[in-house]
This record gives sequence, C-alpha cells and structure tokens, in this order.
Amino acid sequence: MSEISVPANKFLRLLDYLERVGLDVKSIAANADISADRIAALDPEQALPALNYSRLYKAATVELQRLGQPIPWGAGLGSESFELTCHCMIGARTLGEALRLAQRLNELLYPLNRYRMRLLEEPAGQLVRLEYDIEVPEGQTDLIPEGWDRADYKVTAARASGLLVWHAYCGWLTGDALTADELRIMAPSINREYRDSLERIFNCPVHFDATENSFSFRRELLERRIVHTSESLAEFLRNSIYHLIAIDRVPASTTTAIKSLVSIDLPTGMPSFAAVASMLYMSESSLRRRLQAENTSYQAIKDDVRCEVAIDKLLNENTRVADLAEFLGFTEASSFVRSFKSWTGYTPRSYREKMQSLGGESSQPCQAS
Repeated sequence: MSEISVPANKFLRLLDYLERVGLDVKSIAANADISADRIAALDPEQALPALNYSRLYKAATVELQRLGQPIPWGAGLGSESFELTCHCMIGARTLGEALRLAQRLNELLYPLNRYRMRLLEEPAGQLVRLEYDIEVPEGQTDLIPEGWDRADYKVTAARASGLLVWHAYCGWLTGDALTADELRIMAPSINREYRDSLERIFNCPVHFDATENSFSFRRELLERRIVHTSESLAEFLRNSIYHLIAIDRVPASTTTAIKSLVSIDLPTGMPSFAAVASMLYMSESSLRRRLQAENTSYQAIKDDVRCEVAIDKLLNENTRVADLAEFLGFTEASSFVRSFKSWTGYTPRSYREKMQSLGGESSQPCQAS
C-alpha cells in the first residue's frame, strides 16, 4: 500500500469522541495496535500513517455498534450494514447497476439504520444526483455526547460525511475518482475550513443550507465498469478508511483497473483495447499514454493476467493444459505452452511438477510484464 498520512489531530478527535461516548479508549486503540497515550503526547499536526487511522476507525466502529444504535456518521462506514451494502454492489457490471442495487437494499434497511442512498435520474437530464438522506436524532444521545465539539453541527457532520463516503466508494468501485458537478448539503456550514476541504475533495462548487443533500455528476459516468471483485472487496473492507482516503489523494493505477476488467471478462474472452478504453471513459490515445507512463502496455497486462490465472488453475485446480489453453483464449495448446514458458521459464507440466516437489510452498512469479 502507498504511504499516505493524516495529521495526529484526526486520531485525537476520534479518541476524544469515543471517550465522550463512554467507550474504553485505551482498549479500542490497543485493538488497532495503537497507544492512546503516545498519540495524546504528539503534536496535533504530526503526520501519521493513514493505515493506522483506518484500523483505529474500524476498531471504534465495532465497539460503537455494541451500543445498539445506528451510527450516523460516514454512511455507517465500517458497520455491518455498510459492509452488506458493499457486498450487494460488487457483483454489478457498471456503476449505475451497483447504485441501483444499493438503493433497493438501503430502502429495506432504512427502518433500522435511518439513513439511505438514492440515485435520482431524470430521463432527459444530462446529470444525475446521488442523494443521501439521514434522520439525525434531536438533542443528546449516546452517539451525540454532551460537550462534543461537533454537537452543534451534528446534522452537517452526518449529512456531509455520508456524501463523502459515497463519493469515495464510487471512485473505488470504478478505479478512478468520480468527477462531481455540484455538492449540496442540507445543513449549515461549520466553518470556512470545512467548506474548503469539501471543495478540494469533490472539486466542484459546494452549497450549504440546500433543499436536498446530494452531489450531481454526468449521467454517462453511470456506465463506468466496476473494476473490483469480491476478493479485492475483502481487502477494502479490512481497511476501508485508508482506501477511501487514497482514492482522493493518489492517482488511480490504470494498470490495476485494466487487470481487474480483464480478469472479470476472461471467461467470455479478452476485451479489445478499444473496448477497455471505452469502459474507462477515455480515448485510445489517452489510455496508451497512461500505460506508457506506468511503463507497461495492454499486451503486457493481458499476459500478466493470463499467467496468474494459469498458475492458479495449474496448481489449485489441476486443470488440463488443453482446457487451460482454451479458457485463456489460445487457439492451440502449443501456443499457450510457448507463452507460459516465456512467462515463467517452464512449460506448464514442468512448472506443476516443480511446484508439487516443493510442496506448494512457493511459486515462480510471472515475468509477463
């Protein structure tokens, strides 16, 4: 994972909130391999690994759920309901399909969670809106403690953070940050710094005290392909905060996105270069430049995916060479054998025999790219 940092102040704010809620802060921090005392002694502006913050947030969410109330912050990020929604979406082919599935599930869960996402589509409009609706309880509750510095802005915090999570998760699903057209928060602004941070993340105009809580984006972006699978979702859910921070800070890896697309489509055949460019919403020339900047090519990515799949099926499924060649799109088994040898230095048969002699403890890495 890339080294992304956040200021110690974010840790301090979260720990302070957990303490005011009445939870055992030191125990929660220890569950995330963090010392609450050491964090408290740091300069608030000191940079700390975002991965550690992600683990702390996850540990905190586990304990907050024990209070038996819906978590009003960040669209329930880290909760069982949020993870169920993620699993519901991951099997979709496009962003639009994923959001429509999530909307139906959110409607079912709304009586329990008191929050939901809705995709608002006008048939003739060029823009669509993702609306996040949440009922924020009045007055003090277990999750809105007395003396908390955001208590007076609980509605703003709940509604804005929900949109932040949905915007980032859409970006993660498609492998690139979602370009928003306008952000509307149905609550007052906290301060100028808060407004500026939202403008920086969404990269669009921000309006507070709006009549709805939503962000808009171009309708065509609904056709973006989902570039992740249930396997990569499992890693995302382990460190969801980290991945959502990363999607807005680190340039998306075009290579990773294409590998996911190729892997997903492999059973029905390798997509053409033009088809991949279309799925990623860029021209062929732009895609070629991106791959050159990442020191790779579409052919190298296809070979890398084929090699990884071939090794997995050879070692774990004992697949016949002829069947494997057909599955990977080779017209002849001999062509596959030559390619496999160029990737690993071994024929498929000799590779399998070598790995079996080693007890399956290691494997020769692919050299395709």
